[in-house]
Amino acid sequence: MKRLHFVAIGGSAMHNLALALQAKGFEVSGSDDAIFEPSKSRLEKAGLLPVELGWDETRITPELDGVILGMHAKKDNPELLAAQVLGVKIYSYPEFLYEQSKAKTRVVIAGSHGKTSITAMVLHVLNYHDIEVDFMVGAQLEGFDTMVHLTDSNDFMLIEGDEYLSSPIDLQPKFLWYKPHVTLISGIAWDHINVFPTLTDYEDQFRKYIETIVPGGAVVYNKEDAVLTRLILQSENTIRRQSYQKPAAIIEQGVTYLQTEEGDLPLSVFGDHNLSNLAGAKWICQLMGVDEMDFYEAIESFKGAAKRLERVAEGKSSYLFKDFAHAPSKVTATVKAVTKQFEGFTNIGCLELHTYSSLDPEFLSNYKDSLTALDEAIVFYDPEALKIKGRPAIATEEIKAAFGLTELQVFTNPTSLHRYLLEKNYDRSVLLMMSSGNYGGLDWALLSSAIA
Repeated sequence: MKRLHFVAIGGSAMHNLALALQAKGFEVSGSDDAIFEPSKSRLEKAGLLPVELGWDETRITPELDGVILGMHAKKDNPELLAAQVLGVKIYSYPEFLYEQSKAKTRVVIAGSHGKTSITAMVLHVLNYHDIEVDFMVGAQLEGFDTMVHLTDSNDFMLIEGDEYLSSPIDLQPKFLWYKPHVTLISGIAWDHINVFPTLTDYEDQFRKYIETIVPGGAVVYNKEDAVLTRLILQSENTIRRQSYQKPAAIIEQGVTYLQTEEGDLPLSVFGDHNLSNLAGAKWICQLMGVDEMDFYEAIESFKGAAKRLERVAEGKSSYLFKDFAHAPSKVTATVKAVTKQFEGFTNIGCLELHTYSSLDPEFLSNYKDSLTALDEAIVFYDPEALKIKGRPAIATEEIKAAFGLTELQVFTNPTSLHRYLLEKNYDRSVLLMMSSGNYGGLDWALLSSAIA
């Protein structure tokens, strides 16, 4: 198998896989109807940027060994239909990752929240100690060119295991493909309600996932999550079970110190959720051959993954953080982390409602009290996003009631939001921006300047 074509090559995960396969010696081509940065520049540098945007069924020929189908494509995509007619093997992204890791020990990090950070922590520790592994992680990491790395020689494959759908024609969660030998599950909090309309539907995906662990393998799990613990203990799969919980730590002068037998260890990351992530990552590293003290030595220099409580700017007495948080549990954890770390500061939080779940009026109530710890809470959504999703506008009072905050500031005009944020006085303040979107085209350089 050497010739592969990517349908929707511009996606964050897809273009990284394309680059990794090219580096491994595959002949790669691809198409997409829209490609944005940084995917565009990376593909162009590698000679993989499509000459023309759009779909063209003539790109699909019998000489192809496979087509890798991205989630951005539709079921009626002309190139997909052509592959089906010609009988070219069609892979989803996770299916092809599994094909590339069949001969390896697969280590998968799963869970509703924290999986990117935990995968990043493990990868950082392994890299610090010059331990080579194949990997796929969902965020850009310092010191790594791409988020996917594939070889024929490495023994381990470290994978961030997402519970979202595999492809437009493969409607099972991605992580059901991986069949891990070792896995970590960080917790279960209802998400992706457009795909899993009830909490039971969502929990069932994790129940199925636990059964895919290779018999004799191991599951590391957060015992502070009652739902997850129940599913782990109910499983009849013959696997080793190892629980973890948030370790002891203290905060002094804005720095979090992990309390260990060898003394207090200063960390660059903070928040209860990151401490919990760290405890889970330690177990995974130990199962991959890194002892506890070597883990501590490496984790001290871990600065986090992109957009995961990422410190974007810092002034004399002010900070700007960007976080990917959008699900209620993630928002609550992120707000708690910042307000606890920066007591005595004015904590300002801005959440963009951007996903299908967050823009569903029936789901909004799940955000109740998630922003109450802030000194100033702001919620933004772009009505254009609702139009694209075919949904009516949400009244401001409905949003305030859902969050349980009468003083909540609600913006629906991007320009008004940008002006408000840029003109604020941030003296001794922390601004926390939470979204999987971009606030209607926010200029991050200008906002960073306002903070600094």
